[in-house]
Amino acid sequence: MKIGIIKETKVPEDNRVALTPDEIVTLQQQFPACEIVVQRSDIRAYTDEEYACKGIKLVERVDDCDVLFGIKEADIESLIPDKHYFFFGHIAKKQPYNRSLIKKMMALGITFTDYEYLVDECNVRLCAFGWWAGVVGVYNTLRAYGIRYKQFELPEPDRKFTLDYMLKTVKGCKFSDLKIILTGNGKVSRGVQYFLDNVGAKRVESHDFLVLDEVDSIVYTVLELPDLVNLKDQKGEFDRNLFHAQPDAYESNFLTYAKTGNVFISSHFWGECDPVYLSQADLKNPNVKIKIIGDITCDIQGSIHSTVRATTHANPFYDYNPETGLEETAFSSDDNITVMAVDTLPNALALDTSAFFGEALIKHVFGDILQGNMEGSKVIERATILKEGHLTERFSYLEDYALN
Repeated sequence: MKIGIIKETKVPEDNRVALTPDEIVTLQQQFPACEIVVQRSDIRAYTDEEYACKGIKLVERVDDCDVLFGIKEADIESLIPDKHYFFFGHIAKKQPYNRSLIKKMMALGITFTDYEYLVDECNVRLCAFGWWAGVVGVYNTLRAYGIRYKQFELPEPDRKFTLDYMLKTVKGCKFSDLKIILTGNGKVSRGVQYFLDNVGAKRVESHDFLVLDEVDSIVYTVLELPDLVNLKDQKGEFDRNLFHAQPDAYESNFLTYAKTGNVFISSHFWGECDPVYLSQADLKNPNVKIKIIGDITCDIQGSIHSTVRATTHANPFYDYNPETGLEETAFSSDDNITVMAVDTLPNALALDTSAFFGEALIKHVFGDILQGNMEGSKVIERATILKEGHLTERFSYLEDYALN
């Protein structure tokens, strides 16, 4: 078995990698019959030299490898026929921008396993970056706060940033009257909470948040579905089963909190039929105090209508003019709302997230592959969209998307 770690070809660039140098060394010690090579790259957080000094072979081409691991979608022109690829494909929800990618993989007879669908028997994801998206999302939101109110300037993350450095840097800043509304209760939200708790923020219950006066530091509350929505007829308590079956029976209650908080960090799951939490009309409401939105969910024109596009690490912020509904230059007017909507947040901590992700892959994927049990792995099977160029049964619903 020969495994190749491919270079990233996605634009904008991604600095993460599926296995760190130390993780490859560990695998090769455990499975000496296996060879793992690394395709040369000048954009990784872990440099070629860091792999080479561990005795790991660097190569220009990976044509002779059996299985290929990346992070983001491989460039179509780089695809090699008849190989087994692992990466985040962004095709299983019929994303139009990657339709040509699945068509090409099918034409080349490629087997493709999507990290996003590596799940256990209960459909819980096994290899995900959500917690880290929360960590970086709140850091970027605090950056925006410091710039907008001219209180401090946090450094822009670079390839060698770590979580410890981010926490240390933010702890050195002074905050005043920062009231954060955080939505969601999953891994993303827990990442945000971890960061806030470790920089001295105080968490309060939602009902206490509504009566807050001016505060001298950071206070935050966490809103979950029962806080965010009400039945339209106002009769009865929140019923999760009813909400999932008939989301249109509910309406947003978010405006209640938007009149108290001045920063909103979104980390909730949102479906297309769910209530909109901040509509264009809400954003124009003069009683809304929110001036900064860290939209980690990054659903374009989804639950938050000020998210008109995604942003990049190089340019993470823009302003939303609530009167016109249009984008303007970041920090250009006190009347605007500043938006952070980076859709590749974990890449800002490429060292930490690569090590975290590689550890998960070793636990759930590499063991089966290197013991010759790839075909028998239920985890890999559930995540495999293409088998030798053909859609697998679980993903057969993609036929009209991939073939027409």
